[in-house]
Amino acid sequence: MAKSSDTAAEVVELDVSLSPRVNSVKPSKTVAITDQATALAEAGVPVIRLAAGEPDFDTPAVIAEAGINAIREGYTRYSPNAGTQELRAAICKKLKEENGLSYAPDQVVVSNGAKQSIIQAVLAVCSPGDEVVIPAPFWVSYPEMARLADAEPVIVPTSISENFLMDPKVLQSKLTEKSRLLILCSPSNPTGSVYPRELLEEIAKIVAKHPRLLVLSDEIYEHIIYEPSKHTSFASLPGMWERTLTVNGFSKAFAMTGWRLGYIAGPKHFVSACNKIQSQSTSGASSISQKAAVAALGLGYAGGEAVATMVKAFRERRDVLVKSFGEIKGVKISEPQGAFYLFIDFSSYYGSVVEGFGEIVNSESLCRYLLDKAQVALVPGVAFGDDTCIRISYAASLPTLQAAVERMKKAIVSLRPAVPV
Repeated sequence: MAKSSDTAAEVVELDVSLSPRVNSVKPSKTVAITDQATALAEAGVPVIRLAAGEPDFDTPAVIAEAGINAIREGYTRYSPNAGTQELRAAICKKLKEENGLSYAPDQVVVSNGAKQSIIQAVLAVCSPGDEVVIPAPFWVSYPEMARLADAEPVIVPTSISENFLMDPKVLQSKLTEKSRLLILCSPSNPTGSVYPRELLEEIAKIVAKHPRLLVLSDEIYEHIIYEPSKHTSFASLPGMWERTLTVNGFSKAFAMTGWRLGYIAGPKHFVSACNKIQSQSTSGASSISQKAAVAALGLGYAGGEAVATMVKAFRERRDVLVKSFGEIKGVKISEPQGAFYLFIDFSSYYGSVVEGFGEIVNSESLCRYLLDKAQVALVPGVAFGDDTCIRISYAASLPTLQAAVERMKKAIVSLRPAVPV
């Protein structure tokens, strides 16, 4: 008879470590606050949510109908990896007519949102140790995308007194032989600043002196712009076409956030690399969304009447908020020229002590206080690289925004500016 072993089976401890690349990435504060505010709202707390950058308008009917028809007509199969020929041709036409940029369909890749287009571009051009140069305040994801590519984010500070526009001399001082990518976003998230053509021309002259330096121009807010400001595509500047990757999409201007569709255009060499990454990650974007996007581009120059109506509403909201917040003592505002965000400096209230809450020491504690006391969800400026400010999204109806301002004013009145202003 076989002897049973009396030695207990060895317990093997599972290795639960994560990749150092993932550990270097911070989670998105915008997503975290939006989720927290949603949870409170679902629990019955009347939270006003102004954290997410999502238009409150419905997708224009013509676009929605095109999506519905796509389903009915059986456009529900995989699409080509880089996007349908129909949509890429329509994007090329748009870029030519609106931006003065000439691309062929094989120099365009359609992705599941502009965000995917950007991360693929960063992964395609950056090597470990390269530097990605990012003006601050920045969209929360740019530095983390650089880290995912084992590149180093290099931040170029700007100031509210200069409308958060980058000083070319400061940019020059940050560039090295390791600088591989400069990310520009105009109109900007989170500040709403728009780079005037003359300033972009100065930046282009500096870029031209660095043979390794490429530019990623994030133009997702291009159509949400307030006169007299005008949008300039960086690739349209002398000598910049060869080194610019232009990213755009349908989420913001066309109120198509849930359709998840964006695109990148640039020299074929770089765009083909983005296409290769996409082929091994998600493959092609939604066939239904692409049919809807063709209809969106068919609305006319800059989105036609449908987009103009939304932009008019955004402008009205901006004007009301700038006036209302301008009445609060110690607050500094740079009036946004595009997008639908206000990035407001509340730092004169840091140092205030609130009974039952504690001290407000930074943008994060101020946002926690406003969520707690005013039940308004906002994003702390530290997430965007500027701890003096908080971001308010005015992609909500005017009555909602006015209610939020009243709540915030009441909560702030009970604070004392700690810093003399």
